[in-house]
Amino acid sequence: MRPRVPALAAAAMAFVLLLAGCSGEDSSRTDGKITLRFQSLAWQEESVAANKELVKEWNATHPRVRVEYVQGSWDSVHDQLLTSFEGGEAPDIIHDASDDLADFAYGGYLADLRGLLPARLTADIPRQSWETTTFGDGVHGVPFLQEPRVLIANKKILDASGARIPTPREPWSWEEFRGVAKKLTAHLGEGRYGVAWPLKDPVSATLNLGLSAGGRMFQRGADDKVRIEFTDADAVVPGTVHDQVTVDGSASPTALGGGGSDALPGFFAGKYAMVPLGFSYRQQIAQQAPEGFEWTVLPAPAGRAGLAQGVSPQTLSVAEDSPYKKEAVAFIDFLLRPANMVRLAKGDWMLPTGRQALADPSLRTAENGWATGAALARHLRSAPAQSVRGYPEWKDKVATPALQEYYSGGIDRAELRKRLVKDGNLVLARYQRQ
Repeated sequence: MRPRVPALAAAAMAFVLLLAGCSGEDSSRTDGKITLRFQSLAWQEESVAANKELVKEWNATHPRVRVEYVQGSWDSVHDQLLTSFEGGEAPDIIHDASDDLADFAYGGYLADLRGLLPARLTADIPRQSWETTTFGDGVHGVPFLQEPRVLIANKKILDASGARIPTPREPWSWEEFRGVAKKLTAHLGEGRYGVAWPLKDPVSATLNLGLSAGGRMFQRGADDKVRIEFTDADAVVPGTVHDQVTVDGSASPTALGGGGSDALPGFFAGKYAMVPLGFSYRQQIAQQAPEGFEWTVLPAPAGRAGLAQGVSPQTLSVAEDSPYKKEAVAFIDFLLRPANMVRLAKGDWMLPTGRQALADPSLRTAENGWATGAALARHLRSAPAQSVRGYPEWKDKVATPALQEYYSGGIDRAELRKRLVKDGNLVLARYQRQ
């Protein structure tokens, strides 16, 4: 999905529940009933089913406030929302990702939810998750599902290699990970690789995993303006990928241009021993792996900041133009009750942000790597570019082509730094002019 925010003020964590009853009179309610439009981006069969079932349950118990399910798409959500906001036709309740909210929040399109959210919900979701939806002084979304990046490994190959098996308590370092990839490649033989990095969209993975090494790349100054820096810490993750591909020969060069799904056939065929993927890819693997194929979920490598990594959680927001903000927040509160949040998390094969939902035994089983993911939850932080205006343009026009060339060996680290920093700061400056 898509785009460091200031820490959430203490006052924002003391939200008051203002959900009693329906809002005042409105000329559009000729029958005394309200219809809320809920645009969902659920796309996996289990996830769509879970969302629709919850909408049905709400409607059955709230006859005066009906929710209409509207199917959206991750592929076009930003442009579609922008058009609907400008045309005054935005849905009341908006499903999106936190890294896509900055421009909408600063543009006044999303309601500030402070004072509307119930105390239960604000207390249940950790502060670091609320930071992902805090822009300026306002809270413009409820983060509810999150997806760490993990290593999916062929268990038979990993065991046969004799490599140490990492755990969340004792993960590999980035240096050890590089060594293991070389060892696995030697074990597999010619034409096969220890790791495949599917980096068709390389920016998010690079920035988010970079937090483990202490990288931030985006630095906010005393004037509240953001500048790009590329330090030695920022170089750890991209340097590892580059060296695995171009120096060690332990990472597949052809996998770089594909997405996660593109790497799975080679993974199932034993061409790659490990693939770094988002946590939700476990669903595809569980459904598509050939009979007898054994796989395991490992934590991503750790650096000087431990297992920290950035995430951009899925979010639920309310349109500023909606006349039914309190009713919309009441539905969000229902949707994100602990038991319901568990249902949504299992439908998407992701982690819930809520503490009570995350403690559910069904999300802490060893089966399909759920326990490994749950152990990573406390290490997840706001994605580095979360509130950076101009990030989408920097990502598309500067960072993506630069990283793709670097990973394939087309440019060296000095040229990568020059492009990311010099060209990148020119882009950000346009968005930060007073």
